[in-house]
Amino acid sequence: MTLDHGGVSEQDNEGLTTKTLNLKVEGVSCASCVRRIEQALSRVPGVLNASVNFATEKATVTYDPGQVTDQELVKAVSEAGYKASLADRKRVTFPIRGMSCASCVQRVEEVLSRIDGVHRANVNFATEKATVDYDPSVVSVADLQGAVRDTGYQVEALEQQADEDRERVARERALRRLTLDFTVGAFFTTIVLIGSLPHMYPPWGQFAPYILTAPLALLLLTAPVQFGSGWRFYVGGYAALRHGTADMNVLVVMGTTTAWGYSAAMTLFPNFLTGLGFPYQLYYDVATVITTLIVLGRLLEARARGKTSEAIRKLMGLQAKTARVIRDGDEADIPIEEVVVGDIIRVRPGERVPVDGVITSGQSAVDESMLTGESIPVEKGVGDEVVGATINKTGSFTFEATKVGRDTVLAQIIQLVEEAQGSKAPIQRLVDVVAAYFVPAVVGTAALTFVLWFIFGPPPALIFALTTFIAVLIIACPCALGLATPTAIQVGTGKGAENGILFKGSESLETAHRVQAVVFDKTGTLTEGKPALTDLVLRGGFSEDDVLKWVASVESRSEHPLGEAIVAGAKERGLPLVEPEEFEAIPGHGVRARVDGRAVLIGNRKLMADRQIAIEDLEETAERLSGEGKTPVFVAIDGSGTGTVAVADTLKENSAKAVKELQRLGIEVIMMTGDNRRTAEAIAKKVGIKRVLAEVLPEHKAQEVKRLQEEGKTVAMVGDGLNDAPALAQANVGVAIGTGTDVAIEASDVTLITGDLRGVVTALQLSKATIGMIKQNLFWAFAYNIVLIPVAAGVLYPLYGILLNPMLAAAAMAFSSISVVLNSLRLRWFKAVEL
Repeated sequence: MTLDHGGVSEQDNEGLTTKTLNLKVEGVSCASCVRRIEQALSRVPGVLNASVNFATEKATVTYDPGQVTDQELVKAVSEAGYKASLADRKRVTFPIRGMSCASCVQRVEEVLSRIDGVHRANVNFATEKATVDYDPSVVSVADLQGAVRDTGYQVEALEQQADEDRERVARERALRRLTLDFTVGAFFTTIVLIGSLPHMYPPWGQFAPYILTAPLALLLLTAPVQFGSGWRFYVGGYAALRHGTADMNVLVVMGTTTAWGYSAAMTLFPNFLTGLGFPYQLYYDVATVITTLIVLGRLLEARARGKTSEAIRKLMGLQAKTARVIRDGDEADIPIEEVVVGDIIRVRPGERVPVDGVITSGQSAVDESMLTGESIPVEKGVGDEVVGATINKTGSFTFEATKVGRDTVLAQIIQLVEEAQGSKAPIQRLVDVVAAYFVPAVVGTAALTFVLWFIFGPPPALIFALTTFIAVLIIACPCALGLATPTAIQVGTGKGAENGILFKGSESLETAHRVQAVVFDKTGTLTEGKPALTDLVLRGGFSEDDVLKWVASVESRSEHPLGEAIVAGAKERGLPLVEPEEFEAIPGHGVRARVDGRAVLIGNRKLMADRQIAIEDLEETAERLSGEGKTPVFVAIDGSGTGTVAVADTLKENSAKAVKELQRLGIEVIMMTGDNRRTAEAIAKKVGIKRVLAEVLPEHKAQEVKRLQEEGKTVAMVGDGLNDAPALAQANVGVAIGTGTDVAIEASDVTLITGDLRGVVTALQLSKATIGMIKQNLFWAFAYNIVLIPVAAGVLYPLYGILLNPMLAAAAMAFSSISVVLNSLRLRWFKAVEL
């Protein structure tokens, strides 16, 4: 983590210059950590005050810069056993080629993490990318990439949004090379198997051409497989061993080289070796089949892994390539990268909107399904916002570019999804620790197996020991462990983006499946957030249209939100408004004016009483409307009480459906609002919410969430406003409505691109599906290794006479990695429950 580098200098009353510094501290795990850090900082001469926030892992220090420096404060935290940083954090992502298993991930992360200036390094095996948070004043991107290259891996250029074509080419090049290696391996392996028939199954030996059965011919035929198709394993294994570690490549190289090397030695020096007591046995078929099968596994795995990032490629494919820009009166198509803020851009029917902006002329219907999931086009006119990558369906319009490049909504969505896919779920960190010790443990197990069978095995003991040694090395599969979590996270977050749900990190995706209570803010979340005309109840004597026209005409001069709702309601009915005469606003009570010769009075109960207007028979209606959570306003025409107009913040279309589905899933639903209890309970009743937290002040919302957590609940908070940000941050999972404020979105863990609350249900369901997939993957990966490594070591031989052929071990190993990836890909068929 890094510093919120906001050194603020000020002078106190005694003229002492002080500075306040906010540090981000890593490793704060409990309340005692907070105390320890505070004490360590307070002991530094010149520190006036130090406080540590456990929730945010932030230390705020006020100190005299004349006595202590920023670096000394960081040192004090470090000496207390924690890590702090002063520099502004920058983040870079770059592709890494050549990683073959989870231990490669661990090695690259360790190399990067040891570099001065690196705050955090995260390597994703599924995407083959490293994401590094670093201090640019201490270390450069070139230094980071150089360190990875020195570790034995290939590093590609910095990743940019426009580099998708380059990545696709690199991915296709790697697939072509794997395909070639497999084809070569399969060709020679087929010939070698025919030549090995006399050794494998003597009765079939008559069908093999004599020339192919000659040991020297088999030696020559297997060399292209061992050192051609299998050369990638030697390169990877050498790089690992050179840096004092071991990975899957080392296991493959040890297994196949043992088989091929023994066979080659027996071919070239048969009399000498048999004279020393070595049994005559050839393993050419074993070496080639193992190599070819593992290369096939890599090929199928690479193809499957390419599909896990399909969501990102779909999003990138939505971006327009060019824009028709109007500059100095001339129109010209220019690359999207050259568009700048303030450019006027023309969009014709059928074209994609190139960047975000505001319409300046024309009107059209725009398909925003990529953003909202709604297939019905949205009517747009002058002053309306348009979003890049949406599709203009009918008319032509021009708009002014307001956001370009990485500032557009699409670019931010892509960035959020990529960051979530690149992040590491808590469950994955445990797996990484296991993977780091896995390969050395397998090598030790294989060596022990060889020794035991060589001493106690049946004759020829050496052949028996070699067979089990090779089988143990080959069947072990750290790849399945490394792929189990990131592939599921990658598909899950991508699927979320397709459904308009953005997870900020894999940790929030993992936490969401444990949610037991969902707290909805009322205004702008359950409701539309703006008042609307709901009722017009009249005594009689006038038509509804006439009364509404007169009331709306008067309110058109008012600036009150209730008046605006009435005016909007009249316009929706197509009623013509009239310019009022003798308009008068009566503060705190209502308004009056003359319209069409009628004296119109609109206001509350006190205003009607002051003007001696009888409204007794309207009181019951007003009480009923108030009990429904609406705001009633009395109307008098020509001095006589005429009716009641009601205005309310209307519920969103799918609020009740979302609440009902959450309750069906066994999740407690709670509404929190600043409204009085009567109004709040009326709204809650409409959507089916039983528990209401009413009259909650904005600054107390986070406290209410904390109280729920103290009840032992895992809480999700759903909100959209500025005053919801602290509660979103306090919740275990903060869900922000994408139509809300930037501050709320920044404080959240999950963002719903639209205001549709069905997205909350989908987010929780997707989390459960993804975590379920991870658990399946991990079970398979661990069970595979736990069960088959002992079988390969020969534990079944004493009881049942079963010994695993190394070729079958290779097939099983290849299948284990592929099965994990294919299982994760099943998430692509995840469908949100129709509400």
